[in-house]
Amino acid sequence: MTNADAVRVWLVERTYSDDEQNLIILTYATTDGDQYFRKERALTSFSDTRETTAAVDAAPENLGAVDDPELRERYAAEAQRMADEHDPDDAI
Repeated sequence: MTNADAVRVWLVERTYSDDEQNLIILTYATTDGDQYFRKERALTSFSDTRETTAAVDAAPENLGAVDDPELRERYAAEAQRMADEHDPDDAI
């Protein structure tokens, strides 16, 4: 993937998996809320200090469509808020 192909997506949701211990699910979305990117992160220890950034650049083929209109609206609002308040590399 080249940087020209990448789609910038912003953090809209951080949840902890009910099924797996120590699994964090990060959901990023486009500012229009139409597409999302999901990233799962397993915490290996309490001292695991990997940063979560306000935005990531995702390959278009890794994006999913947001079909639910209410969820699309919520993702759009949160992604736009993040884009307005943070630089992409800000630790969240």
